[in-house]
Amino acid sequence: MEPGEPLAPGESRPGAEAATAPRWEEAKAFYDNLAPKKKPKSPKPQNAVTIAVSSRALFRMDEEQRIYTEQGVEEYVRYQLEHENEPFSPGPAFPFVKALEAVNRRLRELYPDSEDVFDIVLVTNNHAQVGVRLINSINHYGIAAATIFSPSRDVAVSQSQLRVAFDGDAVLFSDESERIVKAHGLDRFFEHEKAHENKPLAQGPLKGFLEALGRLQKKFYSKGLRLECPIRTYLVTARSAASSGARALKTLRSWGLETDEALFLAGAPKGPLLEKIRPHIFFDDQMFHVAGAQEMGTVAAHVPYGVAQTPRRTAPTKQTPAAQ
Repeated sequence: MEPGEPLAPGESRPGAEAATAPRWEEAKAFYDNLAPKKKPKSPKPQNAVTIAVSSRALFRMDEEQRIYTEQGVEEYVRYQLEHENEPFSPGPAFPFVKALEAVNRRLRELYPDSEDVFDIVLVTNNHAQVGVRLINSINHYGIAAATIFSPSRDVAVSQSQLRVAFDGDAVLFSDESERIVKAHGLDRFFEHEKAHENKPLAQGPLKGFLEALGRLQKKFYSKGLRLECPIRTYLVTARSAASSGARALKTLRSWGLETDEALFLAGAPKGPLLEKIRPHIFFDDQMFHVAGAQEMGTVAAHVPYGVAQTPRRTAPTKQTPAAQ
């Protein structure tokens, strides 16, 4: 065959196979250089701030849940297998997790060798066969994902700044003061808080999370980025600033902690204010406030701690003597 002579269908030039291999390797190397670098290695649990998020909070699984409820587990698993290459749609916790990832990116830019970042863990009780679709969805979005309550409507939140709002009593603090309210009423509560203004409250279940957020904030502050910090925290409490707010603030100060904003609502509903703040997540111990946040479009997490979780005892119904 002469050089330049056209090839018949299916025919190859002598030595073509040998020449193809190095060209393919060269092309692959070029592509690999264009492709995104591998994801950062997961930090050790003892070094990271671990966030656990349920699969049904991270992704919308309404249709799948309907099938499970109406048609049973076998049909549910079959449906998931048939659609395992279709990513789930983002759920209510999705923006929260994306904001965590945004903070991680900033932290890794400033501290490349630090493992003091958020480690996000997906928690699910789904059938094992559904795991493939969950993994595919995670890989599709590049994230993994706290069991939370979905809002009644979608509200846009920041994609570059993580915003976390906390209730005070029985969330950041112990339920000491709430017990007084339940047992003796508001007047006694105000007297107690005034008398104990300089005595710090005991810590509540979410104090550690605020502490972790504060530690990460300081990493940005030390680089002169206080105003550009991608983490912002809020205390949103039913306490009154004039009568009981000082003890809450002095407690935070005694712990070496602070929130960027402290909002004392004096018993007013929290939902409308949360709509203005637009946090990615709001923690409260009372379902009344969780429901109010949901109605205004805020993703809210119920903290099952303290006296508010004690079921109310109802007085026994008097039995009316039967007519003779």
